[in-house]
Amino acid sequence: MSRSRLAYAVTLSALMLLASGCHRETPRAYRQPPPPALPSADTSNRASNAPSRNRDRDMEETPPQPYTEGRPVSSEVGLASWYGPPYAGRKGADGTVYDQNAMTAAHLTLPLGTLVRVTNLTTNQSAVVRITDRGPFVRGRIIDLSLAAAKAIGVYRVGVARVRVEAFASATPQVAGRWCVQVGAFSREKDAVKLKDQLSRRYTTAKVIEFAGPTGHWVRINPLQPDRTHANEVAESIHSADPDALPYIVRTN
Repeated sequence: MSRSRLAYAVTLSALMLLASGCHRETPRAYRQPPPPALPSADTSNRASNAPSRNRDRDMEETPPQPYTEGRPVSSEVGLASWYGPPYAGRKGADGTVYDQNAMTAAHLTLPLGTLVRVTNLTTNQSAVVRITDRGPFVRGRIIDLSLAAAKAIGVYRVGVARVRVEAFASATPQVAGRWCVQVGAFSREKDAVKLKDQLSRRYTTAKVIEFAGPTGHWVRINPLQPDRTHANEVAESIHSADPDALPYIVRTN
């Protein structure tokens, strides 16, 4: 090879080495991307305080249902009946006018205003009702349903059904129970008046009243100390000549 050719080959090789060096990648250390910018205090406050029409509408459409939260505070099983037209338009024990188309019920001992779930143990139908009145005054029965409630759980046609009654705690604090004894119902007014006179002499410190109801005449004894213990003592001491006129322990509030 001539000197000129040799010089050309060396020069060409050098140029190729330089070209290949330009395309070699150099290693770089990994840099973690910066965190996203936090919203300013003003922006976050505006977001949290901004009115939400959807939120307000949801609150109106789905009111709180206290009777569906937690476990019932009491439960009992027994017979349920229902009451309708003879009581329609009359005031209940809570002072409200009885509406047979409302979801209400009568109970002897649960506080007025208590929400209870009543389940028909034959059909498994259930409904939630509010206690607004006192009753039923029939041995063996534990609750008297309104007409609407009776239809809701399949008691309307059969008249009487075995049910489970579950009471839920009220959202408002309950006051101490006040109790009385109610005796009846007498088909004849004179029998109720006679018993009233006898009890008035026996319980001089108690208030004994006689009144008429849709099912007959009743006598009520309000003990001077209106607790359940004294009401029980009064009830146990009463022996009516009428086998259908029995004493019942009733909570008045």
